[in-house]
Amino acid sequence: MTEFEISAPSRKRSVLTGIAVLVALAILLSLGTWQVERLHWKEKLLSNIAERRVTPPASLADIEALAAKGEDIDYRHITVSGEYVNSKERHFFATWHGRTGFYVYTPLQLADGRYLFVNRGFVPYENKEPEMRMQGQLTGQQTMIGLARAKLLGKPSWAVPDNDVPKNIFYWKDLDVMASSVGLDRAEVVPFFVDADDTPNPKGLPIGGVTDVDLPNNHLQYAFTWYGLAATLVIIVVVARFRKRGAAQ
Repeated sequence: MTEFEISAPSRKRSVLTGIAVLVALAILLSLGTWQVERLHWKEKLLSNIAERRVTPPASLADIEALAAKGEDIDYRHITVSGEYVNSKERHFFATWHGRTGFYVYTPLQLADGRYLFVNRGFVPYENKEPEMRMQGQLTGQQTMIGLARAKLLGKPSWAVPDNDVPKNIFYWKDLDVMASSVGLDRAEVVPFFVDADDTPNPKGLPIGGVTDVDLPNNHLQYAFTWYGLAATLVIIVVVARFRKRGAAQ
């Protein structure tokens, strides 16, 4: 058996190993870079949220004008007036301060006849039905202040359950289905939500001010993890090469 016949399979294995290492390294570096990009995005988002929460409330017309220009309206301070249509409220399954229950989304009928779905806040599981919190079912003209929340374009994740429309239990905020399930046409509905502030409601329910603004920001940690794995892989390969050379001598 010739030296060529002996070394050819070894060279082939070395080439395949090298390709596998390069692919793995590229993946790890890409994941680390992606997390850095996500870090910058999250930092900007948190900065925008902090700034928007303390600005004076804008009118509905102002927020709609921003949306029409394609600008981000999420978490913008807004004030709006209308009458709650309590008979058409929708319930979004949620936990708040360790308690299980629902966020109550109620259409607010505006002066122009359109409807704006308002997240009035949290009610415990046992208070899901309106008759269990009648004092909180506000009637007549109301003015509320809150934060605009963008409409979701689809289910956030495959892990999120499908909405149980017949039981009026929503696991993700599908504005179109919320509207159609209570007989409202999409054209009649403002294409975003508003989360009410923490202004006290009669008898305490719903509890407003439930918007989650303390968003987790672990992207720097994740970036270090992926870059660290990439560095570890390089070290392992270098050490293995030196050992192989030492064994061959």
